Amino acid sequence: MLTVDVELLPGDMAVVRCHGRLVAGTTNILYARVDALMPETQRVVLDLSDLQYTDSMGLGTLVRLYVTARAAGSVLELYNLSRQIRQLLGMTKVLGVLPVVGEESLGVG
Repeated sequence: MLTVDVELLPGDMAVVRCHGRLVAGTTNILYARVDALMPETQRVVLDLSDLQYTDSMGLGTLVRLYVTARAAGSVLELYNLSRQIRQLLGMTKVLGVLPVVGEESLGVG
């Protein structure tokens, strides 16, 4: 099961918090929520701190969202990667493509 919370912040920014598992059968939940934010939202940060697991379909959705954001003139960034997600992104060489931000560069709070 995957749930998604969206927090709109000043400066055309949204933080999208993912909870659960980003796997086949749940990927459209995340894609639809984030796609609806663009192009009005210039910066979308996916907070993955509560994302317990992702599979290849989830990975494909993250890449698809990145491409969609670029096409809309927005920026998509990942935040709080779990060990499993960081390993998956690294193993597939996607970690070097998708921007990952730390707390100091998030600019919130």
